Amino acid sequence: MSTELVGALGILALLALLVLRIPVAFAIFVVGFGGITVLDSLNSALSLLASETFTIASNAELIVIPLFILMGNIATEAGMSRKLYDAAYALIGSVRGGLASATVVGCAGFAALCGSSVASALTMGRVSLSEMERFNYSAKLSTGSVAAGGTLGILIPPSTGFVIYAILTQQSIGRLFLAGVLPGIMLCLLFVLLIMLLATIKPVLAPSGPKTSWREKQQGLLGAMPILIIILLTIGGIYSGIFSPVEAAAVGAGLTILFGAAMRKLTLASFWRAAQSSITTTATVMLILIAAHMLNPFLALSHIPQALGDFLMALDIGPYGVLLLILACYLVLGCFLEGFAMLVLTMPIFFPVITQLGFDPIWFGVLVVLTLEMGLISPPVGVNVFIVKSVAPNVPLRDIFKGVMPFWLVMIAAIGLLIVFPDIVLFLPDTMMD
Repeated sequence: MSTELVGALGILALLALLVLRIPVAFAIFVVGFGGITVLDSLNSALSLLASETFTIASNAELIVIPLFILMGNIATEAGMSRKLYDAAYALIGSVRGGLASATVVGCAGFAALCGSSVASALTMGRVSLSEMERFNYSAKLSTGSVAAGGTLGILIPPSTGFVIYAILTQQSIGRLFLAGVLPGIMLCLLFVLLIMLLATIKPVLAPSGPKTSWREKQQGLLGAMPILIIILLTIGGIYSGIFSPVEAAAVGAGLTILFGAAMRKLTLASFWRAAQSSITTTATVMLILIAAHMLNPFLALSHIPQALGDFLMALDIGPYGVLLLILACYLVLGCFLEGFAMLVLTMPIFFPVITQLGFDPIWFGVLVVLTLEMGLISPPVGVNVFIVKSVAPNVPLRDIFKGVMPFWLVMIAAIGLLIVFPDIVLFLPDTMMD
């Protein structure tokens, strides 16, 4: 049996395990370990497992994962996410479609703390869906705005997706964080413009919310001040070069704990819940990374990345044609696979092609993460859609998918803008970091 055939069978086995809902880390590990054993030896597989596990566990840069996850969980337990939504609600909730727009803005702000799309959708869904129902918003628009707004969590830094991409491709976490800022803000504004456009074309979708006085607006901003300060210090610290991403994560987590305790919203019990959740999520991410470092050598031994790379390079469609084909693969895979699984499975195959074509790896990383976002709201898997369904059980699943489709199309347009104008991605990392 040829090495290429073994590699192809391994990829098919991995896809089958993922479709069967085997946990991502275990599916990747079984295929990687088994593949190395078949193509090399059991001793090589065992040796690689020991060395890669130690290497990943001792990587200081990965400290950003538990710290940023803890920061988001503490913010949720301390009610900071609610304060952020209240501030957006007070500022723009009175305009037509304002409650849905406030939800998207709240998701963007919360994303800058937790870096998790699922957490953003779940938290903001609990906060905002009842309010939009109270003011007779269309269930499709309200659930669609929550599911789509939640996807900003993987793009706006700190982003776990960027950390995983950086580790898999040996890129700078700091540069990726900076590269995600402007695209994240752009996508948030595009979502808000879409909501306002839909509300203008069909007013019954989103009635005007209650008017708020200047005093209520000031109180809303004052309540959100702690979370805004934390966001400015962490992201601004990375931007200005004062903090490394690891230091910024530590500062952000520490400040979140201090603010939560000072406001008397963070108890020992809630802190313990946040810590437990952070440990569970971190362990999941670390297992995926360790498994990924077993899969990559197996794919290298099988020569699958080289063969597929040669095939793509031989296609007479030009560099941007190859890029669009790769992004199209992510769109299709996103309908069936979880985002981290896609990164681990595809980076060893696609990344060498991208670098050979001369594309900037930071720019490509943002395009990939944005495409992964689309998978979070794409049928039939659409993790964020199912998260919103759990918060709004009375809304049919088909209505939620219909509600996210306009946002999905806007995300396609955003990818097009980033391809045509790459400086949107590269401006901050190129001007602020060497």
